[in-house]
Formats: sequence, C-alpha cells, structure tokens
Amino acid sequence: MSIIQVINNSKHDIPQYETNQSAGMDIRANIDDPITLKPMGRALIKTGLHVALQPGYEAQVRPRSGLALKKGITVLNSPGTIDADYRGEIGVILVNLSEENFVVEDGERVAQLVIAKYEQITWDEVEVLSETKRGVGGFGSTGVK
Repeated sequence: MSIIQVINNSKHDIPQYETNQSAGMDIRANIDDPITLKPMGRALIKTGLHVALQPGYEAQVRPRSGLALKKGITVLNSPGTIDADYRGEIGVILVNLSEENFVVEDGERVAQLVIAKYEQITWDEVEVLSETKRGVGGFGSTGVK
C-alpha cells in the first residue's frame, strides 16, 4: 500500500475507501455557497484537497455513477488527471447533462478519486507496424453480441 501526503484545507474529512475492495474514494465539494448547475452548465468545484503523489502515480478524478444515473451530473473531462508534480487544490469540473437545475451543496460527494500507477514511454518511430488479426478495424469492428 502506498502512502500519499495530503493537505486537507476543507471542512470535511479526507477521502476514505468505503469498502476494503473499493478502487475509488469519494471526494466532496468544499464551497462557501451552493452552486447551481443549469442544464448543460458546468462549474469548477473546489475540494480543499492538495496531494503529493509519488513519481509514477496519478490521481484520476472520475464521475460518481449514482450522481450520473440519478441526476445527469458527470465529470466533464473524465477521467481528469492529477499529475505527480501538481500541488494545487484538486478541483472537479462538473457538467449537468439533465434538463433540470442541480444544486451542489457544501460537503456533497461530487466525484471519485482513483490512484493509479502509470509508466512514461519512449517513442520508436517506424514506417510500418506489426500486423494483427484485427488490423485497422475499430469503432465496433469486432462485432456486436
């Protein structure tokens, strides 16, 4: 298990895993006044959290499935990436895809945070790629079952 430094400038507890096999932790809005998202509207929701990730790790900001299904609220740049060298406050870009206003209240669980390993690569520029059975087929080319 990795240990990640966190500064919690919010009025809320630091994110926690809800079960011992959860991949993500809910993160909460840390706002002074409610924010109304109109249909198709978007807003940056502050969390009051700052993290210091270890090199080779990123934090992914992902939508909460219940908020998306029940209210049509999702993370606009999903998943949002927090790089290991970023030290600013974590913000969540929410968008309202419903036909009704949605009010974000202080303490509302607005997204999930997933910590993931990544690897940087080096490009090997070539003229031809190796062949595969799938080849250049994409966008549904493997069929529908």
